[in-house]
Amino acid sequence: MSNKGLLVVLSGPSGSGKDTILERLVNLDKNIVKSISATTRPCRIGEVDGKDYFFNLTGSQFHFIKGFLRNQVSWRFA
Repeated sequence: MSNKGLLVVLSGPSGSGKDTILERLVNLDKNIVKSISATTRPCRIGEVDGKDYFFNLTGSQFHFIKGFLRNQVSWRFA
């Protein structure tokens, strides 16, 4: 039997409370996890590599991951 999850996207402008909502959801249910995005930009003050983002990927590393995901993930758009 397949154990599929549910992907939920929290989207909103900066300062609208996305991180607060996510933190509360994770505290309510340990089955809820946050995905960590990768970025080529440097780490900002207060951000932690591997917690907030995966930082400082080179262009070739970023394109490798992008290509890997393209072959591994079935994309669906609503």
